[in-house]
Amino acid sequence: MSYVITVGCVDVKDRSCVEECPVDCIYEGSRSLYIHPDECVDCGACEPVCPQEAIYFDGELPEEWEAFVRVGREVFAEIGSPGGARRREGVLEDHPHVAALPAGPGAVDLEGGS
Repeated sequence: MSYVITVGCVDVKDRSCVEECPVDCIYEGSRSLYIHPDECVDCGACEPVCPQEAIYFDGELPEEWEAFVRVGREVFAEIGSPGGARRREGVLEDHPHVAALPAGPGAVDLEGGS
């Protein structure tokens, strides 16, 4: 279990959560931020500072955003665990589910996207 960043972050990327994260597990993609599920220690520091209310504990996600649990795992499948976002140069390639979302802050989620 870990925290998950959902649709509210897409095209916003406020980064308040990055500043609060004590283990540096929040990585930047082109359109969204992503929490590394294996590096997250479930402290919850990120959730209350998100002005978009886009961060949820994965066991408490609203049903319409459950795909973001899979998104959070799959986006790190190729790179594994770099041991912190600051150790990795550049931004992540967005997950296809996120890339397919309509442009704009807090874009509406496409249920079942890949």
